Amino acid sequence: MPKIEANNLSFHYWRSGQGQDVVLVHGLGGNLAGWHLTMVPELQRECRVTTYDLRGHGRSDTPPVGYTTGDMTQDLRGILDALDIERATLIGHSWGADIVLHFALLNPERVSALVIVEGALLAPLASLYRGPDWDGWPYVTSTIEELLGRPIPEENRCDLDFLLRQLIEIPILYGPARGRPRDEEIVFRVLDVLRPMWEGREVDGNMGLESLSRIEHPTLLIYEANSVFIEAHRELSERLPASSSAILPGGKLKHFTGLEHPELILSHTRNFLRGQRAGVLDASHVGYLMNQRAT
Repeated sequence: MPKIEANNLSFHYWRSGQGQDVVLVHGLGGNLAGWHLTMVPELQRECRVTTYDLRGHGRSDTPPVGYTTGDMTQDLRGILDALDIERATLIGHSWGADIVLHFALLNPERVSALVIVEGALLAPLASLYRGPDWDGWPYVTSTIEELLGRPIPEENRCDLDFLLRQLIEIPILYGPARGRPRDEEIVFRVLDVLRPMWEGREVDGNMGLESLSRIEHPTLLIYEANSVFIEAHRELSERLPASSSAILPGGKLKHFTGLEHPELILSHTRNFLRGQRAGVLDASHVGYLMNQRAT
């Protein structure tokens, strides 16, 4: 279990392959293992791939504070420094995508390109997500109802705390740990991280929508057609000056694209990386939509 010291914390990480540096950042409540199901085994054939557990996740240290995307960017910079990675293509899923976007904003010289997989923009779009009209609420409640075998009370159908606490009763559904009980500590940690953002109380450490236009790196946006975070895709595609989009067929899992369409994500990402190595953006990596921002 390799560990590395960065930003006064110990981080669990994994590195394999040779070639251009690619760093993958998982989402809230996850860990590095999710990238190793499909992405790492294939990307390591052409790139030097690094994955790590965010602070408070997996086998990395769990400090009591420091869970904004700003804090996470400092960790990422420390990890790159410790591993002697001068510049890398950063790939992030969900909140991990928010982290790599913020990192690119603060450390543009350390980033070659970005791949955003279902980026959520949790802090910038929190007011949208906590509203009763967000498309994610019906998906979340119906999924939990199906897994629990009982209805969610009407008064709790838009209650983030209540819905996340129900996950404790649902065993892990995918990966090597499938069928095992969920770790209550992880569920509560997710709540602790989400609450300040969700309630609009913690904005200083997080990036805002107005700053996105300053991220000029080539960026591939990968979203499902029926993503519950499609509004985040709209904001990113309009505001990022060098972005292109790959829109995948809508799936049952919506946001958890890596479990439902791993081969498509891998294909688009690999073509994008090959285009970067060639010094051009290869149009073949784009799926159903490309360059949706106004030109």
